[in-house]
Amino acid sequence: MNKRRWVAIIIAVVLLVFSIVSSSITQKSENEKQMGQINELLYGNDDVQEQVEEAGTSDQKIVKLVVEGTIVDDGTSGLFSSGGYNHESFMKQLAAIKADPQVKGILLEINSPGGSVYETAEITRALKDIQKDKKIPIYATMESQAASGGYYIAASSDKIFATEDTMTGSIGVIMSSMNYSGLMEKLGIADSTIKSGALKDIGSSSRPQTEQDKEVLQAFVDSMYGRFVKVVAEGRKMNETDVRKLADGRIYDGAQAVDNGLVDEIGYPDQALQALKKDKKLSDAQVVTYTTGATNFINTWLGSSLAEFQGIKPSQEDLVKKIVESVGTPQAPKAMYLYGGE
Repeated sequence: MNKRRWVAIIIAVVLLVFSIVSSSITQKSENEKQMGQINELLYGNDDVQEQVEEAGTSDQKIVKLVVEGTIVDDGTSGLFSSGGYNHESFMKQLAAIKADPQVKGILLEINSPGGSVYETAEITRALKDIQKDKKIPIYATMESQAASGGYYIAASSDKIFATEDTMTGSIGVIMSSMNYSGLMEKLGIADSTIKSGALKDIGSSSRPQTEQDKEVLQAFVDSMYGRFVKVVAEGRKMNETDVRKLADGRIYDGAQAVDNGLVDEIGYPDQALQALKKDKKLSDAQVVTYTTGATNFINTWLGSSLAEFQGIKPSQEDLVKKIVESVGTPQAPKAMYLYGGE
């Protein structure tokens, strides 16, 4: 085969690859457009909607808030959300509580290993604002786990309940990363990063970690840890020295947490609700929950079925990628209030 024929074949292959890539990009754009249109049609506006869980006096409401799963903003919402914790929706629920004069109490149900520092702090700030502005009680109840960031958002509550078998504690900050520079060296691969300063690529997996890297990252984590300790100390009315003795990252069960002062009482969510009603004279209060936009039925069944039929449902790979990006990447590790690391 002569040179001219080889050149022609290479050009043809390049054009074919370019055509496939262009088609893929166009199809993805069209899919995203269709997803938006279907979300608008079925999901409608995503205002907070109230759902009555227990009948009672409508001018006295107890709102049941649920934090389920890892506290991260994965960037998905609406009809094709991935399920689990939805930060955008949760913050809208907190805003709705603040705007409703009939809300007289909050039951915060937590089943979470924690999550991102920012989202955790944002929730806590909003809850404190509600306590300050509305002067209403917040009772937290821990289910299977309320560790690290899960405990952080509970710490400022007026009273905290946990079961004997709840896993809690894990007070601290973690920034996980993996360094494979040694393997790269063995394979003859060199890092050729160009940077404006020695620390511009701090946390990089492709070069050895320096002592200066460690010092800067440790100071960064320690600063966040200090804020965590302060939140616990203020919320539990403990001094910071005592909190630090408990906050070495270890986990506690509910019984241990009662003994060391991190939890007030042993009890399940229904018992926490009854205690809130009794303690705050809200026995006749209506108990409500919030949803945003479409019902769970549409989200979990109709949305999923329609998306699969249209061939536009996000793949598991896409969903995992969004979650990984939300908690950091090997090249850019992210500090987390999270039990068990990343």
